[in-house]
Amino acid sequence: MEQDQSVAAGVDSGSAEPGAMAFDLTTANPDANAYGHNPPAVTAGSAVDHDGGAQAPDVSAYPAEHAALNGTAGEMANYQGAAENGGAAINEMGEPVPEPSYEEAEEARLWSVVTANSLDFNSWIALIEETEKNAESNILKIRKVYDAFLAEFPLCFGYWKKYADHEGRLDGVSKVIEVYERAILAVTYSVEIWYNYCQFAISTYEDPDIIRRLFERGLAYVGTDYRSNVLWDEYIKYEESLQAWSHLAVIYTRILEHPIQQLDRYFNCLKELASTRALSDILTVEEASVYGVASENSNQALDGEAHPDDPDKSSKPEAENLAKYISMREEMYKKAKEYESKIIGFELAIRRPYFHVKPLDNPELENWHNYLDFIEKEEDINKVIKLYERCVIACANYSEFWIRYVQCMEDKGSLELANNALARATHVFVKKQPEIHLFSARFKELNGDVSGARAEYQHLYSVLCPGFLEAIVKHSNMEHRLGDKESACSVYEKAIAAEREKEQSQLLPTLLIQYSRFLFLAIRDLEKARETLTELHEQLNITKPVLEAVIHLESILPCEKRIDLLDSLVEKFVTHESSHGEGSSLVDKEEISSIFLEFLDLFGDAKSIKKSLTRHTTLFSCKRSILPSKKRKADDAIVSDRDKLAKTGGTRPVTGTDPNASNPPVWPATSEASGQPWGAAYAPQATYPAYGTYDYSHQMPQPAAQAAYGAYPPTYPAQGYTQQSYAQPAAMAAAPVPAAAPAPTAAYPQQPAAAQPYYGTTYY
Repeated sequence: MEQDQSVAAGVDSGSAEPGAMAFDLTTANPDANAYGHNPPAVTAGSAVDHDGGAQAPDVSAYPAEHAALNGTAGEMANYQGAAENGGAAINEMGEPVPEPSYEEAEEARLWSVVTANSLDFNSWIALIEETEKNAESNILKIRKVYDAFLAEFPLCFGYWKKYADHEGRLDGVSKVIEVYERAILAVTYSVEIWYNYCQFAISTYEDPDIIRRLFERGLAYVGTDYRSNVLWDEYIKYEESLQAWSHLAVIYTRILEHPIQQLDRYFNCLKELASTRALSDILTVEEASVYGVASENSNQALDGEAHPDDPDKSSKPEAENLAKYISMREEMYKKAKEYESKIIGFELAIRRPYFHVKPLDNPELENWHNYLDFIEKEEDINKVIKLYERCVIACANYSEFWIRYVQCMEDKGSLELANNALARATHVFVKKQPEIHLFSARFKELNGDVSGARAEYQHLYSVLCPGFLEAIVKHSNMEHRLGDKESACSVYEKAIAAEREKEQSQLLPTLLIQYSRFLFLAIRDLEKARETLTELHEQLNITKPVLEAVIHLESILPCEKRIDLLDSLVEKFVTHESSHGEGSSLVDKEEISSIFLEFLDLFGDAKSIKKSLTRHTTLFSCKRSILPSKKRKADDAIVSDRDKLAKTGGTRPVTGTDPNASNPPVWPATSEASGQPWGAAYAPQATYPAYGTYDYSHQMPQPAAQAAYGAYPPTYPAQGYTQQSYAQPAAMAAAPVPAAAPAPTAAYPQQPAAAQPYYGTTYY
């Protein structure tokens, strides 16, 4: 491939041959990236930190100046306008745009769906294939579609490879490097992407040092991966082509330290290399000094002339040195095999180590949890980090693993790595799942980032899931914990005002109940709590859970009971008839009527009890035989009673069991001695989903695909959501006011350290 001389970043001043591009693929400078300038807002470490320590994946923003590679906005507008207006579109110069072809019109239609953020994975693939077919030689259009796709699915390493191939075919080496650098920032712990990058380097560069440094850069991240053998094999193949036997022996030795696939083969290959080559050929200079052998490298003088071996330095027999050399590596091999026996079950159960939009089956998810349980017991945090990074590639769409990752890093004292993982989860991979944002808000509040927690809650109920009740309640409770009662009430009041603007809000009644309860229990403002409840009288869509909560709340308020208000609400509920079938069932209406009768029996007078009892008898007693809750028919009851009497030999009248008789309602026994407002037949705590333990599952949106994490936006873009059931009820109990609000801490550092690279290690 022709070498591109235009790349100025990372120039290697070493021994690159004339005509070869001097671009250093292995730059580890945290202040400069592969584009040759300082990266904006880097939130993770550089590729390799030579100072050692734990490492996190590269997360860098794609430079803004590269946006021009994707085509101009005007070009796209004209392109789509021509398709939509039948060729009548006009460009910036006032000239008519030619009518597009069918292929162009179809591509424009697909791009209109892309801009609406409603394209699923299969449609993306169809768009890519259509673009490659119709714009085979148009690199701007190819860049446009690949940039958009990989922004949504950055872990699809195969498409990074295809993107790089297009750049190599239509542009040059520098653009290929840019694509690969973006790829390893997006999916740092992918063996495949490093393998493809190293293959490209081998086919492009002639300087072995450049290629070796790139291999070392990749192995620093994925060299201990159980499935990293493909990258090691490529490295071995390259060193064999150079006949660099000492380098090859060092590679085999390093492999034997780690429990990876085909470890037996590597050990046998090392023994074969040692038996077919002289010991001096496979020893490094440092190793040769230990064994008392002159290595092949140390025999070369600076002028290039070879010098004969010094017999005084070969005091030990060749066979003895070779046996010692093999013995030491055999010990490494046995130790690695022993560790492999502990993890082989977990590794073999990983059927899909790569990312895919299809969900994983439950056994594989359980296996990842079990594997993480095992590895978390390790003292080496690098092992823990690398397994978590492998896990969040295959399980990228599961917020439970991201939450576990954050908690693990926090428990191990690495808040920096915890924030790094949390940022990727909330801004990229599971950014449309409410669970991760709720967790993020709690995590940030706990660590003193109150403004960050507040932003997470506001994003949830304002942008991601408008009107998300759990986020509203938790935000208000947080403000109350911080001692700001005014802000706590303001959260509710703003949400209520927004719901009032809707024609028929399903959330407003429940929101009013929650706010009234909060005012009474947390703020201790009885009058405002009652005033808030009064607004329910104007609501048309009162539901059974809402009415249950209203009656219960009214029963615990230490003031005169507003029986007339409750009676009007119950009357509206039990007499409402829907013409579309979405109204409450007869069973629900009877239960509410019964609950209200119990309330009146405790707090009402004889007149109010008579009124409600008459209504209840009229509406439900005469319909008792058609209620679904009736276990037996009336005739069955008569027959059953007669059978019982026949067995005991007794007689008893069956008055009241006649289906045509007027049966008075039978109320559950109420123990006044208990002091409880409800009888044993009614457990208010278990039947108040709208209150206390409100079920938020109907608001939980469906998890959606992720976008690339280049630069985390300061504000959240608007996102649509679809409803999906998540059985995650959340307690709404308000916490007492603390003595003082926690003080916010400084911004989180975003540059975690990286691991010690492999190269430069001496084995004796």
